[in-house]
Amino acid sequence: MSLNAVLGVDIGTSSSKGVLVGLDGTLLRSAVREHTVERPAPGHVEMDADVWWDEFVSLSRELTAPGDAAVVAVGLSGMGPCVLLTDADDTPLRPAVLYGVDTRSVAQIARLNEELGTEEIRRRCGCDLTSQAAGAKIAWIADEEPGLFARARRLYMPSSWLVRKLTGAYVLDHHSASQTTPLYDTNALQWYAPWAERIAPGIELPPLRWSGEAAGTVMAEAARRTGLPAGIPVITGTVDAWAEAVSVGAHQVGDLMLMYGTTMFLIHTVPGLLTDPALWSTVGALPGTRNLAGGMATSGAVTGWLRELFGDPDYAELLRLAEKSGPGANGLLMLPYFAGERTPVMDPRARGVLAGLSLSHTRGDLYRAALEATAYAVRHNIEALEAAGGDIRRVVAVGGGTQGGLWTRIVSDVTGRPQELRTTSIGASYGGALLAAQLVTDASIDAWNPVRHTVTPSPDATERYEELYDLYRALYPATARVTHALAARQER
Repeated sequence: MSLNAVLGVDIGTSSSKGVLVGLDGTLLRSAVREHTVERPAPGHVEMDADVWWDEFVSLSRELTAPGDAAVVAVGLSGMGPCVLLTDADDTPLRPAVLYGVDTRSVAQIARLNEELGTEEIRRRCGCDLTSQAAGAKIAWIADEEPGLFARARRLYMPSSWLVRKLTGAYVLDHHSASQTTPLYDTNALQWYAPWAERIAPGIELPPLRWSGEAAGTVMAEAARRTGLPAGIPVITGTVDAWAEAVSVGAHQVGDLMLMYGTTMFLIHTVPGLLTDPALWSTVGALPGTRNLAGGMATSGAVTGWLRELFGDPDYAELLRLAEKSGPGANGLLMLPYFAGERTPVMDPRARGVLAGLSLSHTRGDLYRAALEATAYAVRHNIEALEAAGGDIRRVVAVGGGTQGGLWTRIVSDVTGRPQELRTTSIGASYGGALLAAQLVTDASIDAWNPVRHTVTPSPDATERYEELYDLYRALYPATARVTHALAARQER
């Protein structure tokens, strides 16, 4: 007799991940499909939506092929906020414009701030316009590709596009909508028609639901393509980082989730609406929750870049060398702003800096400096969260970067804060699977994914990092004029 199970799929920046999970939380199988983003111009980061659906189909078929488990529900998540515009027939008009790593909308942000008012945008939407704001990217398409925009009728993100392909439903979750600034009213929990009609004329914005609500059921044609049973429910889904938080139970007031991935994301659950121009204030993935969030433009992307430069050695070898280097990376200090920076710097023209190089430095020192740079940036974000009124009582880590132990240990040492690690750290796909399971059973995160280990900071290491953190904070203002000039040259 086959087990009942749920399928969870997440569409990420560098790969799509799928998991097949028993209704008791047991991970039965997992699979990955790697992909790359398109960078057609400086500051532009895009992806073809066909990749999302093709990889979902491939993952679904691989994970269900053995036939030993009956899939009873589907969970979805994806990177975001993204902007995929389609015509009236749901044909994509161009590749999707990705989230805050895409910095093309600087001029539109300035114009919308002037026209709508920075304070009024913050009051109504909960945060300022930044490179993360999907509404500003819609405005860019309208300005720069007016003929294409005139044909646009619908707005999708990765999870909602998969919902459409699977069920035929056109919906979006409240959290994703809250990142379409300035189209969504975070106080009223609905689209704000005056600004939506001004910025996205002609586009029928999707009806809104909560992430774990059923969007619909798998259609017969989608079942044929994917190998899934027709008629099973599919959740509405959400942005990957928020699904990651669900996967480790980090959605109680006071919780902070650290997502270790291609980029680093921080989600702090707060009791009510808090706003700060250096952070993002969003509606949570679950009803009744609010978040202050931060995100870096790069983290694992930098370590991956270094690995490629080094000739693709195993990550285990690089971690061994970085461990040998020791705290402070033998006098190296890095700014990890290789693709600009999001919170709390909010500078799309920031660039990476490696300070203190000498002929004696090794690959281990460089790799250690990259890990430490991310840790300093985490601390910078934590300080911004608390300055904005946050009250961080518990830190939970998740994502591929938690493997190996060194990166999480460095972050705890730099921040002086312990981090909980749960048994399963796969992340968003597992969180989507949990939400799907809750459609058909009373699954709970503590039963599915109990705490396995707590990373505790070393007082000696924390003390050593104090002076280095002060130097890190001084490095950006000391080099910004030069790096901005270089960024301008890169954009020519």
